[in-house]
Parts: sequence; C-alpha cells; structure tokens
Amino acid sequence: MLRLASRNLVRRRIHVRSRARLRGVVHAPRVNVFRSSAHIYAQIIDDTRGHTLVAASTRDPEVRKTIRSGGNIAAAKTVGQVLASRAKAAGITRVVFDRGGYAYHGRVKALADAAREGGLKF
Repeated sequence: MLRLASRNLVRRRIHVRSRARLRGVVHAPRVNVFRSSAHIYAQIIDDTRGHTLVAASTRDPEVRKTIRSGGNIAAAKTVGQVLASRAKAAGITRVVFDRGGYAYHGRVKALADAAREGGLKF
C-alpha cells in the first residue's frame, strides 16, 4: 500500500531545500513566512547571529485592531505593511524572501507585495 505524504510534510521538504540556498546576512536579512489556517506570521531574521530582528503577525494587538479574520488576503496585506514599517524603523531596507515552502500566491504573495509597497526591497 502506497502511503502519501501530508501537505505539511511536503511543504517542510520544500522549505529545507530552499533554506539550503537562502541565507539572511546583516545587510540583507531573511523574511520568513509561516501561515496556518487562522493566522499568518512573518519574521525578519539575521541568520549569522540567529536573531529575529523584526516580527509581525495577525496575532499582534496592533494588527488585530484593523482586521476581522487572520486567515485571509486582507490580513496578510496588513501584516506585510506592519512588517515593512517595523523594518524601516529598525533600519532594514533590503531582505531575502523565504516563502517557507508555500506556493507563491494568495496570502504569501499578498504579504510580499505589501512589504514591497512598504519599502522593503527583495
């Protein structure tokens, strides 16, 4: 009997492969994206030190005030805008985008586009 891998296991395999090529450094840290069915999370990470520099998610009180639900494209756009504004405040302008093994469409694309509109370059 053939056993099929779960979607999350397949996503994790893709993420491991892409992480082998992506590396966030001081002048261009990595934007990591994680999404669940109810929320979306984004972090800007300096991989050389292993520190999260900036983070935003649909669970942040600042974001919760402006959204109805955390699992839709409008919420992802809000998270992207908040992430970009926090990154600008921290002096970060150039990043490397890590989609986390997710397909680049829907909420992930909306977050990336909003972050670009907010001033992040990647």
